[in-house]
Amino acid sequence: MNPATFVQELASYRFENAFNPYADACPDFDAEDAPAVRKQNLEAVLNAAIERGVHSFWIARDLGYRGGRRTGLALTDEAHLDCHSQLLGTKPLRRATRGPLVAERTATVVWQMLRSIDHPIFLWNVFPFHPHGPGEPMTNRCHTRKERIACKPLLRILIEALNPKHLVAIGRDAQAALTDLGLEATAVRHPSYGGQSEFVSELEQLYSVRMKPVRETQIHLL
Repeated sequence: MNPATFVQELASYRFENAFNPYADACPDFDAEDAPAVRKQNLEAVLNAAIERGVHSFWIARDLGYRGGRRTGLALTDEAHLDCHSQLLGTKPLRRATRGPLVAERTATVVWQMLRSIDHPIFLWNVFPFHPHGPGEPMTNRCHTRKERIACKPLLRILIEALNPKHLVAIGRDAQAALTDLGLEATAVRHPSYGGQSEFVSELEQLYSVRMKPVRETQIHLL
């Protein structure tokens, strides 16, 4: 897989009521070159994952408006861009937006856990875009079955290229997508909607670690 070609292909996808962070620009928050920045960030992460190799492939549902819509990176908000660059040893990843730094609760929990696991891990979504309500770009909705099927080849290409030792499905939608590909994965609870404790406990058991405590000053939820 050629990362640059993959990202260009990703940028070509179009869906109704869905924001493609690699092609679309948000008029309210994005910097002038935002789509290009997000493409460069994802390409850097993909290159590092291929060159270094990954132990695990974590997959969740879709991008959220406070996280991946802004960064173009799964399960990653702006508050954790530096952490993501350290995860696979990429060059510093850039912000694509203007204004105050925005954090997402799901990303905060995920990155607390990732800091505690000493393995290179690749993060992705079943639907690698931000689905939102009609006329409500700053909302989150679950992707549809049709949208999931359309993105199935992207997921297959990534898993085959990275060949991870372990697949982790975060939430039922991710588990269903991997089952549809005929792949076995460890399913864990999604950390949102009251699932944080189960998410942490299940991953601590899977990786035989304890989640490192984080100082409150490290978390900025806006």
